[in-house]
Amino acid sequence: MTLYNILDLINPIPEESKQALSLISNTVKLPKGHLLMQADKVEHTLYFIKTGVVRAFSNYDEGEITFWFGQEGDTILSMLNYVEQKRSYENIELITTCELYEVHISAINKLYETDIHIANLGRKIAEKELVRLEQRIISRQILPAKERYEELIKNHPNLIKQVPLKFIASYLGITQVSLSRIRKEI
Repeated sequence: MTLYNILDLINPIPEESKQALSLISNTVKLPKGHLLMQADKVEHTLYFIKTGVVRAFSNYDEGEITFWFGQEGDTILSMLNYVEQKRSYENIELITTCELYEVHISAINKLYETDIHIANLGRKIAEKELVRLEQRIISRQILPAKERYEELIKNHPNLIKQVPLKFIASYLGITQVSLSRIRKEI
């Protein structure tokens, strides 16, 4: 997926604005297992996924909790870093080898000041993150595990093929044994 395609998915902007953003981006290819962002650090970069799958997770006493998957076309950023320049709470790990468009936050912030279309793009990125978080919280609180899994299959069928089951189980808030039972039922 091209950077222009990704930008159009977020919020269509004029060609000149796309070009300005393209000028401050770099394409990077990183291996499966690479830790792109680390908790308790201030990150200075955001990414758009050209190809591949990533996950966001946090560590806790008994292990890790996966709470987000990103795939082609998605934006990778720590909202706490992006909005408040504070240390993040999440780690971002590449589940597959990924090609990413890398943009330094300071460079995009300068464009926000001079290009209303890019400023609106930044607002749309934040809004989409808020909506995704709200949907995730509501789903986790209201839906039974089987329905959460069915929702994941429906909305992100490619993830099931690329993501290890232990990460899917963690994302759903269930054990791998429970996930196996649900998969047998379906």
